Amino acid sequence: MLSLKGVHAGYGRISVLKDVTLMVKEGEIVTLIGANGAGKTTTLMTISGVIPTKSGTIQFMDQSIQNQRPDQIVRMGISQVPEGRHIFPYMTVRENLDMGAYLRKDTKGIQKDLEQMFTLFPILKERKHQVGGTLSGGEQQMLAISRALMARPKLLLFDEPSLGLAPIFVRQIFDMIKQINEIHQTTILLVEQNANLALKIAHRGYVMENGRIVLHDRCQSLIKNDSVRKAYLGIIED
Repeated sequence: MLSLKGVHAGYGRISVLKDVTLMVKEGEIVTLIGANGAGKTTTLMTISGVIPTKSGTIQFMDQSIQNQRPDQIVRMGISQVPEGRHIFPYMTVRENLDMGAYLRKDTKGIQKDLEQMFTLFPILKERKHQVGGTLSGGEQQMLAISRALMARPKLLLFDEPSLGLAPIFVRQIFDMIKQINEIHQTTILLVEQNANLALKIAHRGYVMENGRIVLHDRCQSLIKNDSVRKAYLGIIED
């Protein structure tokens, strides 16, 4: 579904991604883990078209998307749940969800998906007339996820969904990510600082260091990998 080959990208003259190659197959949850500053968010922003690709190729559904405008990439079927949520704080929950469907014209389909979001996150239905900025952090994350899903993406990009959340909300959010993949059949690329949780719900994982992919395997194998356990899971062998 998604393929990056030899991608170099960054900010102005600053190179962040260096020869990044990775693949996401339809129906998978793939996670990208690494330390702060490794280039994980830059990878997602490059896929989304926010950061230009300096070289290499990005293909989605067999179409080249590198350096396409972000709105064109959304139209093609990729949505992102950004780090820090970035909901519209002065809009109501319902208005935020409507913004997620901004590029769609199918009124009946939008209404159906809106009801699905309220089923997936019942608290949002209770708060649909409440201004987004007054929600708790966990509720705002639910809103950010629902807003992205309102675009009916084929591929959903998650950037640090657990950031700043209480443990009870972290568990809920990760349960929802798994449900979105299994029940709603949405393919997911997950960037997450909590490597332990990410590796438990994903099918495959990539480890990024200093803008490069240094390791790739099925998640069951990565969890058992000594270097991953020591560096990212906080497990020190005797």
